Amino acid sequence: MRVDEIDFYNRLLNYRDILYLCHRNADPDAVSSAFALSEAIGGTVGLVDGCNRVASLLIEKLDIEVVESPNFDEYEFILVVDTSTISQLNGLKLMKYGVIDHHATTALTENAEFYLHKHASSTAEIVFSVLKCMEAPVMPRVALGLLTGIVTDTGHFKHANSETFSCVSEIIKLSGVDYAEVIDLMASTPQDISIRIAMLKAAARADTERTGDWLISTSYVSSFGGSAASMLINIGADVSFVGTSHSNSTTRISGRAKREAVNAGVNLGQIMENISANYDGTGGGHAGAAGIDVNSDMNEILNECKMHVIDILKHQENPSNL
Repeated sequence: MRVDEIDFYNRLLNYRDILYLCHRNADPDAVSSAFALSEAIGGTVGLVDGCNRVASLLIEKLDIEVVESPNFDEYEFILVVDTSTISQLNGLKLMKYGVIDHHATTALTENAEFYLHKHASSTAEIVFSVLKCMEAPVMPRVALGLLTGIVTDTGHFKHANSETFSCVSEIIKLSGVDYAEVIDLMASTPQDISIRIAMLKAAARADTERTGDWLISTSYVSSFGGSAASMLINIGADVSFVGTSHSNSTTRISGRAKREAVNAGVNLGQIMENISANYDGTGGGHAGAAGIDVNSDMNEILNECKMHVIDILKHQENPSNL
């Protein structure tokens, strides 16, 4: 059942032991959203399978209590946060659960007791609207988390809209948090050598195809595929796809697209969802950032992703070259 913000928090108030469950390799948007809800309503922040570097630093700086690999039986209700597919939960079986999410496609809502889904640029923005409906105070720790979630999920505002900036402004006004604190927190995130090596390997292995004035790059690494895909965009690609293979024979493809490519019709979330259906996999995300998990040959999937984008862009002009 789809609900609005008021019904959402009223339903959560019916439960005493709530687990706010974040997807594997949880990002700041997931962690901060779960943390904000746990502070306002009560409950526990759970990590299915770790978190990324910025989220880890956020947990440390804000002293957020989290439970790794939680036992679902210990909780009365599970709220799945910022998660669109069951594969992002490592295929764990969910019984009684709800969803709060902002992705364009959210398959988990089908069997949820209730869900709050909006097409926002981050889940943190939806959570903030819940806090406002509750008339809950926005404390500095919560505000710093939500702002970090918004900044990172919008690619430092590259995929933001007017509602995003209005939300950020309101959070700052209500909490008194200095935006510089958010920037300082993210700037202090260490770049360990394994990530630097992965970025260099992804760049060296990149295969780039030109269609008109558009550049579509594909590559592969053993880990940090999402970061590598973003890196390829930063060094010149209009659309990028990076593959990683896992020990269970699963192939993960991470895709990123510049705003110009999105405006020209590229919707990576829809492309990933369509391709995954052909391979009995799971895929989805945003127009400019998405992923897919399938049991198939990596090169085959990378090529299919690339061809979908070429078909869309081959007759489109790139405004950055005008």
